[in-house]
Amino acid sequence: MPHHKSCKKRMRTSEAARATNRVYRSQYRSLVRKVRESKDQPTGKENLRVASSMLDSLTRKGILHKNTASNYKSHLSRFVNQLPA
Repeated sequence: MPHHKSCKKRMRTSEAARATNRVYRSQYRSLVRKVRESKDQPTGKENLRVASSMLDSLTRKGILHKNTASNYKSHLSRFVNQLPA
């Protein structure tokens, strides 16, 4: 357990950040899964649009690294382009 006042505060802020990050991580993983489960291109492209938007917003908030988001978007777009029309 922390003994210093600043360490106690750091624990509180870390716990709050962890809770927020868990929510965001769950949301973007669900959206990525939704893209992966798409069966045809039109629904895949729509799901990809929503997922890309979410990944970009998480990058702006500093939750995801820009290259990580870019890799996700690249892999998902390649997947969607291979789906049957």
